[in-house]
Amino acid sequence: MATLLAKHADVLVTMDGERRELRDAGLFARDGVIEQVGPTSELPETADTVLDLAGHILLPGLINCHHHLDQVLTRNLPAGQNTNLFPWLRAHYQIWGSRTPEDTRTAVIVGCGELVRSGCTTVFDHAYVFQNGCRVDNQIHAAAELGVRFVASRGSMSLGESQGGLPPDNCVESEEAIMADSVRVIQQYHDPKPGAMLQIVLAPCSPFSVTADLMRESAKLAREYGVRLHTHLCETLDEERFTLQKFGLRPVAYMETLDWVGDDVWYAHAVHVDDDEVRLFAQKGAGVCHCPSSNMRLASGIAPVRKYLDNGVKTGLGVDGSASNDGSNLLVEVREAMLLARLKMGLLPPEGPRTLLSTSDPLRAKEWMTAREALEIATIGGAAVLGRDDIGSLEPGKCADFFTLDLNSVEYAGGLSDPVAAVVFCAPTRARHTVVNGRLIVDDGEIVTLDMAPVIAEHNRNAARLAAMAG
Repeated sequence: MATLLAKHADVLVTMDGERRELRDAGLFARDGVIEQVGPTSELPETADTVLDLAGHILLPGLINCHHHLDQVLTRNLPAGQNTNLFPWLRAHYQIWGSRTPEDTRTAVIVGCGELVRSGCTTVFDHAYVFQNGCRVDNQIHAAAELGVRFVASRGSMSLGESQGGLPPDNCVESEEAIMADSVRVIQQYHDPKPGAMLQIVLAPCSPFSVTADLMRESAKLAREYGVRLHTHLCETLDEERFTLQKFGLRPVAYMETLDWVGDDVWYAHAVHVDDDEVRLFAQKGAGVCHCPSSNMRLASGIAPVRKYLDNGVKTGLGVDGSASNDGSNLLVEVREAMLLARLKMGLLPPEGPRTLLSTSDPLRAKEWMTAREALEIATIGGAAVLGRDDIGSLEPGKCADFFTLDLNSVEYAGGLSDPVAAVVFCAPTRARHTVVNGRLIVDDGEIVTLDMAPVIAEHNRNAARLAAMAG
């Protein structure tokens, strides 16, 4: 069994139940599982792989709870640069429907490569357009090449334009094919065991791209096999108008009619919700994934993350697709989550007193999103959203998933009175080491499991070909 020793970290952030932050510390892992966490003086002296982390901070691997890795093919598309969600989707659907399995491979590797260099160790991918022989298997195999811990969704769209949905008819599938392939993918790939490197989720895309029948049948199938459920919800006011006009219900109420509010469900975005809906999520155990950069990029709004946390709603973090974010850097999202929560706190209601924000008022002080809370969302918060208790913190018995940052970088200079907060308040830097399941994926700032240069070159050719189709 391979062993790994990380030692002499200036600070080790455990995210354990006591939220311990240890000095001159490290961890020892065997066969991808942590055996010891503590002061360097108490750890074994040798291992197969030894990382001397003097001058570094060591943190649990970040967990990305929502992404569309195929969209790395359509970053910065001119037709989608200055629009909100529905016209943005219309500008992209046909291009996504034109991709090939070879396009998918490079997109997944490039997207996951950017993620691991930002300290991300677990990646959830929501793929839902399957044409030209593309299958979720393409995502799965590409992620395995890089070595990330992967949660793949068998996503779906079945409600085309001719049936009143948003996507073009040639980008949707029959519901019979979707359900049959969902069974195949679960049976072939899902690993329910602790430490699993691959799990499957069922993820009908959104209320405006699938039928009620598909939502209900997907929920039944997921619960039969013990896998989780995911969808986009309450991302924009356009979506709210759609469900009100079509079903006479707000999106959350519509989800209730479909048996889609439960502790095995999480939603991407969840921006436009009211206080009763927040409490319902908490009561039923449903989770949310906050995607701050995407919500800003598409002018979708600001999710009520402070309310989610205060009400005990499971809350994770995601980069969303690289066509609505144009990056796959999860450490950036940690910082944006903190800053957006503060911005929402400072926005005055349409009516009401103009009170000044002040931490001198203990009640107002609790409203501030802290750096450590933002890191919690991206680690143990994400683990809870994905239904996992084997990742998200650095403790004996948990997976050896972690990353380090060099505290001697120019970005942190002058900010080391609180190194943990500096990771969030200061400009994000590249991970120096990223370890997944006890295996080095990033070493000294570079990906070491694959030669990325030819992948990037091929990916740029693929993306250029697809962009040319857009005109």
